[in-house]
Amino acid sequence: MAQPNTLIFIDFPSPDAEACGRFYAEVFGWVNEGRPAGVFHRLVPGGHFPNPDGSESEIGNLHLGIFDTKLAPPDPNATAAQGTGPSSGPAPRIYILVSDDDSEAAILARAEERGAKILWRDKYWGEFNGFHGAFRDPWGSEVILWTKGGDQLGVRDDQRAWEKTKGWPDDI
Repeated sequence: MAQPNTLIFIDFPSPDAEACGRFYAEVFGWVNEGRPAGVFHRLVPGGHFPNPDGSESEIGNLHLGIFDTKLAPPDPNATAAQGTGPSSGPAPRIYILVSDDDSEAAILARAEERGAKILWRDKYWGEFNGFHGAFRDPWGSEVILWTKGGDQLGVRDDQRAWEKTKGWPDDI
C-alpha cells in the first residue's frame, strides 16, 4: 500500500449532540461547530501537529465529532446507536494530550462540574513515561487525559497496590 489509510476523526454518540458538543467545548476550550446544530457537532481543538523541530506543521489537529443517535444513518427509526448512557462494560476510549498550560486536575474538575464521572486520576504508565486520568461523559463516552511524565517518575503506593490486585507485573 503506497499510502496508509488515515484516521481523520472520531465520532461520539449522544442523544443530545448539541449538549454534548457544549460539554466538550466547555471542558477543553474547543470550538463547537453545529453542522447542522443538533444533528452533528464538530469539536475543533485548533492548532497544528508539530514538526520535529517543534514548529507548527501545516497539518491541523484531529477533530472530534458528536452525532445525534436519534438521527444517525442508516435509518433514524432503527434502534439507537450505543452511547446513550453509561456503558455496562468496556467502551471505546480516546486519549487527549493535556496542553502545557492546562492540567489533568483542572480538566477533570471541569468535566465533573458538568456531569462527568471521574474514572481515575494521576496514574503513571512507565512504558510510555506518562500520567493519565479519565472520565466518562454524561452520554457514556470515555476520555483519557495524557500528561507527559518528564523527570519526576514513579508509581504511587496506592497505584502499585491496585495494580497488584489486577496481577500486573511490577515493571509497568
